[in-house]
Amino acid sequence: MNIKPLQIGNKQAALPLIQGGMGVGVSLSGLAGAVAREGGIGIISTAQIGFREPDFSEDSKKANLRAMVTELEKAKKIAAGADGVCSGLIGYNIMVATRDYADYVRTAALAGADVIISGAGLPVDMPEYVEGTDTRIAPIVSSEKAARVILKMWDRRYRRTADFVVIEGPHAGGHLGFSNEELDRLGEEGFDEAYDQEIRKIIACVQEYGKKYQVSIPVVLAGGIMDASQVRHAFSLGADGVQVATPFVTTEECDAADAFKQAYVDARAEDVEIIKSPVGMPARAIRNAFLEKMKQGRETITKCYRCLEKCNPREAPYCITQALIRSVQGDVENGLIFCGDNVQYLTRISTVPEVIRTLFA
Repeated sequence: MNIKPLQIGNKQAALPLIQGGMGVGVSLSGLAGAVAREGGIGIISTAQIGFREPDFSEDSKKANLRAMVTELEKAKKIAAGADGVCSGLIGYNIMVATRDYADYVRTAALAGADVIISGAGLPVDMPEYVEGTDTRIAPIVSSEKAARVILKMWDRRYRRTADFVVIEGPHAGGHLGFSNEELDRLGEEGFDEAYDQEIRKIIACVQEYGKKYQVSIPVVLAGGIMDASQVRHAFSLGADGVQVATPFVTTEECDAADAFKQAYVDARAEDVEIIKSPVGMPARAIRNAFLEKMKQGRETITKCYRCLEKCNPREAPYCITQALIRSVQGDVENGLIFCGDNVQYLTRISTVPEVIRTLFA
């Protein structure tokens, strides 16, 4: 496999690899720093990143913004290693659906993030929030329509374009940019081939704007990628790199509790299901006692952590913040466990270097 560095503006990662952001607390400084140390782009998820801070219950936003800075500092130290040399990059994944999204993006840029990746909505105003910094930005898209809307608005409003673009396919984990009807067709003959055509359309759209601004805009493909054959396929479609998340959960370096990682190892194909999250979006998760219980009723929400714009605690079946925190801390039967649809192929705890060798064999 011909492996080329991933060049994003004036920044370069030795490997064409982004480790996908996973919240709450799954991809923090430990995982992101380890991936960057190996030459990839390590991504810290800002979703309720301050859940371990002592004042999180009183002021979750303040705790989150503070934790963003400290986690980035720790990740940079891990990435530099003993010799002080890092061939990768470190950044954040910030959901557009995050309440006070602008404050999170500004904090990330001012903290010195190499990159910011945003999905779960259209990041139409993100360029404004990083203006005057050296942080490179990318939207996450799942369709040519979404890519064109974002790039057209950035072009019209800010006279600029994306520094790179992440395409997240239907096999990804967590919240998904597809309708339930589209997800119901997964597994049908020809579905993946049809989506390959959508990927080519997105890449062509991105290249239009690259040509207009006379820059190269790397496109990174995500969703269900876990081995070298899938990486080669992504490159054959025209992608410049891949984003991988689920396989990094079952590594020693991942920031989640051991029980959370073991839930991935134990998961079978029939344990993975598409759910409707409390914010109304389809999401992929591992079936457990918590999800079965939620099918029968709702959990009393005693406190709102003001995490997502569209979450209404009076209508939500459960608090997604509390459910995700419980699972990442090890209470896997009473929490929500997001995953990608390749989780059933993970059979042991490995390391970040092992995952990378599998991807670029």
